[in-house]
Amino acid sequence: MLKKERQAYILQQINIHNKVLSSDLSVQMNVSEDTIRRDLQELDEQGKITKVHGGALSKAFHFTLQNNIVYQQTEKRIIAQKAISLLRDGMFVLLSGGTTIVEMVKILPKELNVTFITVSLPVALELLNHPNCQVIFLGNLLSKNAQIAIGAEVVSRLSQITADICFLGTNSIDVEKGITDLEWEVIEVKRAMINNALRTVSLAISEKVNTTQRLQVCHLDAIDTLITELDPADPRLSRYKEAGLKIL
Repeated sequence: MLKKERQAYILQQINIHNKVLSSDLSVQMNVSEDTIRRDLQELDEQGKITKVHGGALSKAFHFTLQNNIVYQQTEKRIIAQKAISLLRDGMFVLLSGGTTIVEMVKILPKELNVTFITVSLPVALELLNHPNCQVIFLGNLLSKNAQIAIGAEVVSRLSQITADICFLGTNSIDVEKGITDLEWEVIEVKRAMINNALRTVSLAISEKVNTTQRLQVCHLDAIDTLITELDPADPRLSRYKEAGLKIL
């Protein structure tokens, strides 16, 4: 594989999953980790990614108050609109992190009166702009990669909540493996959110469907609804419908 092809693949994977590991890219492209590290260094120097120890992060996911770079923003807005249709006044709603969740918060109806509970700093800050919704931020040690609060205290506080619905920003989803991710501490928080909501909704652009990461968040049967930008009748979603998920 030529360097240009490798780097294009790296950028695609980072845009889809927000973070990549050098070791995974090495296996996927059958090249050495040294080659991958050089590619990541070049892409970082070009300002296209943020190189970190063991891999790289998406520039779009890197939090700034004025960040206007959102990968597949149109698709994420479609998902956000579908998700908002599930909200009702008076609900207690758990929100994880991720750019799709942020897009959802940006377009909430002004008249909506909901209590949102989130571990995501960018989501909490965006919610401050809403005139009627309440926001509870469960803060603790912040994961710089995922931009959410992590740790035992956050998990403990989540266990004291019974939310009507949890909207879960999703890294990868697969019929066999369920929802998967890369960071163990982030996974523990997501599991706690799922366990303490009456209903869990997975938000995922279609590029994340039928993909997997190394660590499992939950089996598919822990999720009630899958929302993508696709039409619910799209053949790519048929196996998820057969598995019992509601598709929006």
